[in-house]
Amino acid sequence: MILKRSLFLLFSFITSVSFAQIDLQYHLPENHTYNPDIPTPKEVLGFEVGEWHASYDQVVMYMKTLAAASDRVTIQEIGRTYEQRPQLTLTITSPSNHNQIDEIKAERKKLRQPNAAVNIKDMPIVVYAGYSVHGNEPSAVNASLLAAYHFAAANEIESDLEDVIILIDPALNPDGVNRFASWVNSHKSYVPNGDPVNRELNEPWPRGRTNHYWFDLNRDWLPVQHPESRNRVAVIQDWLPNIQLDFHEMGTNSTFFFQPGVPARNHPLTPKKNFELTEKIGQYHAKYLDNIGSLYYSQENFDDFYYGKGSTYPDVQGSIGILFEQASSRGHLQESIYGPVRFEFTIKNQFTTTLSSFEAATEMRVEMNQYLRDFYTEAKSESDSDTNKAYIFGAKEDGGKIFHLADIILQHDIDVFSLKEDITVNGMEFKKDKAYIVPLNQPQYRLVKGIFETRTSFADSLFYDVSAWTLPMAFNVEHMALSSRILNLASVEQVDKSLKLPKGQVIGGAGAYAYAFEWTEYYAPKAAYELMDKGYLVRVSHAEMETEGEVKFKRGSIFISKGLSKVSDQEFYNDLQAAAKTSGVEIYAISSGYTKGVNVGSPSLDVLNKPSIAMLVDGGVSSSEAGEIWHLLDQRYEMPITLMPMDRFNGTDINRYNTIILPNGSYYSLGKSGAEKLKGWVSAGGTLIARGSALNWLDQNEIGSFKFKVDSEDKKDESTIQKPYADYSNATGARVTGGAIFNVKLDITHPLGYGYTSPDLFTFRSGNQFMQPSANAYANPMIYTSEPLASGYVHLSNLEQMKDSAAIRVATVGRGRVIGFVDNPNFRAFWFGTNKLFMNAIFFGSTINGGTGR
Repeated sequence: MILKRSLFLLFSFITSVSFAQIDLQYHLPENHTYNPDIPTPKEVLGFEVGEWHASYDQVVMYMKTLAAASDRVTIQEIGRTYEQRPQLTLTITSPSNHNQIDEIKAERKKLRQPNAAVNIKDMPIVVYAGYSVHGNEPSAVNASLLAAYHFAAANEIESDLEDVIILIDPALNPDGVNRFASWVNSHKSYVPNGDPVNRELNEPWPRGRTNHYWFDLNRDWLPVQHPESRNRVAVIQDWLPNIQLDFHEMGTNSTFFFQPGVPARNHPLTPKKNFELTEKIGQYHAKYLDNIGSLYYSQENFDDFYYGKGSTYPDVQGSIGILFEQASSRGHLQESIYGPVRFEFTIKNQFTTTLSSFEAATEMRVEMNQYLRDFYTEAKSESDSDTNKAYIFGAKEDGGKIFHLADIILQHDIDVFSLKEDITVNGMEFKKDKAYIVPLNQPQYRLVKGIFETRTSFADSLFYDVSAWTLPMAFNVEHMALSSRILNLASVEQVDKSLKLPKGQVIGGAGAYAYAFEWTEYYAPKAAYELMDKGYLVRVSHAEMETEGEVKFKRGSIFISKGLSKVSDQEFYNDLQAAAKTSGVEIYAISSGYTKGVNVGSPSLDVLNKPSIAMLVDGGVSSSEAGEIWHLLDQRYEMPITLMPMDRFNGTDINRYNTIILPNGSYYSLGKSGAEKLKGWVSAGGTLIARGSALNWLDQNEIGSFKFKVDSEDKKDESTIQKPYADYSNATGARVTGGAIFNVKLDITHPLGYGYTSPDLFTFRSGNQFMQPSANAYANPMIYTSEPLASGYVHLSNLEQMKDSAAIRVATVGRGRVIGFVDNPNFRAFWFGTNKLFMNAIFFGSTINGGTGR
């Protein structure tokens, strides 16, 4: 009996030490009492916050339970993710405020109207708290459970909630959160193990940071290319919050960061007052973190430049965005240079700074509302004095691309007008219904400037993210600023978020000799693939031609015949109509094969094989770049793509594919046998598309020739034998090309240039890889110009190396082709202007004359 009791006590001791119970009071602030009728997270989930990683469905369950129990809380499903998880916004405030939500929103909208009468003194302040935009930064989403409980149940804040409205998005990235929680919980040991190499702490590729298509959603606030982003931006524009909280994690061997960031790295369009208010709010964070003994820092490392991040997007709209970065435990426990980092501790810090933000909002309410009002008053004054009065953009032969640009702008509560008649400005022609005008005299003046402006001079040379994102350049559309005189002459019609992608049509009837469409439309590849998939004969013309009806077709035009299909003329015609409507292309009926230039049966037309595509993933492949390609083909062009794990390559019959894609990454794990297999496949006629460091691997294995310039950073200044140690970080950081826009020259007679109407193009570059042009001048279809910088920051030494370097090279290997991209043509899903280069490589790569690549 004594032995049994001793064993029981020993087991109890081990349990308490090895698997220590977390008490809710560990997290909650002192001197607060809570309404017992409001359920705690444990009462709903069965465990205390921090004992397990809450899965997203558990978070949803708790938030719905909380909303049902508290008259302070309402919950709204604002949309769904790709994986059909509901996105939630909790509105937490006093019952009296809930009864007049619509009136409060309407009053807040007046803050954007300088001449409108508004009662700032009595207006509630709005705080938006967004947690875990990166799914594998879990302290934030788990802290949202505590935040929601505290604001719903704490008795001492009841009067404060008359003045404060809190919007909680518990997980900005539900799909990533769920992916990560599943991994960590599946590998949790009964006895916590913080060894950094422990499996629990090392999630597999592509990891939980990103959304379903492996995108970093914290770069998508401005481009809004994903449903998660669009849904939450709609909430922001509906509420106009004063403070926007953005909770993240960083490396384990860190402490805790809160903004402001580096003072010199704010965007020039952001008022200095923003930094001052952020710093003032920071004093509240410092006080709260001091109280619990947490280490922290501010005004270092991070910046507020790119307006596509969660903590910077609000800065250009009169709000104060605040970034929090917590040292990550990743799992439940991890060793660090500061000692063990426990999951519950990371949650506590995030929750604590949620509370400090609430106190700051409560005490700074009138000041923050006044700042929001002043922001738009000053913006109105700036727009009145601006010599430019609007921006115009258009694409004469591409309704799809121009629709997408207008659609992005509309998501941000910006007024956009469609051109209703053709106009020519300074020799640039803009067509009716294929051009849009964005006036500068509107509340979102500063955001409009941030979207359209170019900038090549900066106060600092270090950037946390990109230094340029000029959207008309990203879309490669004609654009310019307009004076008031031109603006007044234009005939326009306002459009809104109901704007739809233009539909195409078939011009001519059934039973024609053949049908054809130009490759200029953004969704032309979608139409081509759809018709190939139905078994029709699809060919590309490498020469210009003209029909009897004087319809001219450029190089790259697509010609469709029934081929061996047994369908009737009417069925064929119906399929053409369906493809035209969904893609926006205009398909022309051709009555005779005897056309001007070359004939329809000419050998200048190549038969296209339906793309059968595999892309290597996993291992050392960039998951973000692989995701961009997957998203492009799957979501936009509705083309299947096999995501082939790298460790399956050597054992897979790759002859079923005619196109293989190697995104930027490391491929050394394929070994010599994998390289030889790939080379044999290309030699037999395959099309290999590769980018970035994949080209180095191909060159080393003689799968095409791709040579690069030596980085001038390695050259020593022999006149200097000593430099200040303190300057090292800034000096080396200044050489980083984090993201800028450059001018390139494209050969539009080359198959990779089909569909482009001008050789002048903008490309996005990140990194310092400079490819030497091939000695065969025909193998360089796209090169950097002699004055390449269009917008953004680049170190002068890098700029020199970039001049006249190759942006794309083509190599012939046996009967196949290898197409090498230096820059990412699918960057973050919003670089629409170079997507066509990538699609041309897929559709037309095999038609490139072999002699031009040798």
